[in-house]
Amino acid sequence: MRNEITTSPAVSILVPCCNEKESIAACVQSILSQQQPPGGFEVIISDGMSDDGTLEILHQLAKQDPRLRVINNPGRIVSTGLNMAVGVARGSVIIRMDAHTTYAKDYVQQCVQVLKETGADNVGGPARTVSNGYWSSAISAAYHSPFSVGGARFHNVEYQGYVDTVPYGCWPKGVFEKIGLFDEELVRNQDDEFNLRLNRNGGKIWQSPRIKSWYQTRGSLKALFRQYMQYGYWKIRVIQKHNIPASVRHLVPGGFLLSLGVLPLVSLWWNPIIWAWLFIVGAYGVCNVVASFDTAAKRGWKILPILPLVFACYHVSYGYGFLRGFWDFVVKRIKPSKTFTNLSRLSKSTG
Repeated sequence: MRNEITTSPAVSILVPCCNEKESIAACVQSILSQQQPPGGFEVIISDGMSDDGTLEILHQLAKQDPRLRVINNPGRIVSTGLNMAVGVARGSVIIRMDAHTTYAKDYVQQCVQVLKETGADNVGGPARTVSNGYWSSAISAAYHSPFSVGGARFHNVEYQGYVDTVPYGCWPKGVFEKIGLFDEELVRNQDDEFNLRLNRNGGKIWQSPRIKSWYQTRGSLKALFRQYMQYGYWKIRVIQKHNIPASVRHLVPGGFLLSLGVLPLVSLWWNPIIWAWLFIVGAYGVCNVVASFDTAAKRGWKILPILPLVFACYHVSYGYGFLRGFWDFVVKRIKPSKTFTNLSRLSKSTG
């Protein structure tokens, strides 16, 4: 007979998902097997109107464990799903988890403990990755290189200290009452925008290597391109809302790509500028090769032949998305197309 929960848990774990039939059962079971923090936890799955059988699996799992609740997310995107889950969460601590990530058994315990020790407004662990296949291995390796991400601290698995953002997050529930919920206009970058808002309101974000999780990277250049194109695209909207980028590193790929396209055109009127273009291309090529050898030396020489392509994909996709976002949001002031609003993991067909 199913036991009913009669007291409020200390922690609410929120998981947005949509069309995750192949992985949702393992994901939920891994979360439910987390070591209990003082006061216990509940798990709230916010389902984005799945039509592949995910919802049926979730309801069956919820019948077996009273800690699991399933709610509908008609908005179908992460920000709307998280906000609906926050609205029904009973815990005094909110932890966000992701359906494409695996977690150490003490992940929840460590989040709660680090939050208590530091007094921070948001805590999280570095972005560790796992891979499956040749291309995924190279994408994972490049992900941890400062060359691909501009030295973002949350990509450094050994860094401990204050940061501008962390993957996922763990907050006292009062943070949401103070600065509001996730921005529901944002299909991507809702975490970055929320953390930027938190920082600008005097909040502190702390990263601890004790908080361990492993993110499954994309398995092809096409999927990686789509993912980072969307990141770059929606970054423009975040900058518009706050009139400032969270970091200078967010501007570099767009500026790089713009220079590659504009300088050859300028050279039609002023020939010497082509030397600047050649210098930029040459410098990037050298840096790419050096970063590829450095990364291969650390992660395995087998992936060296494709690492330059992977690094270029990170930069070009983000830069293109950033420039396209500037064109759509700032210049033309139009609504984004489905290319930039459909998440790449909503279904198998989207990669």
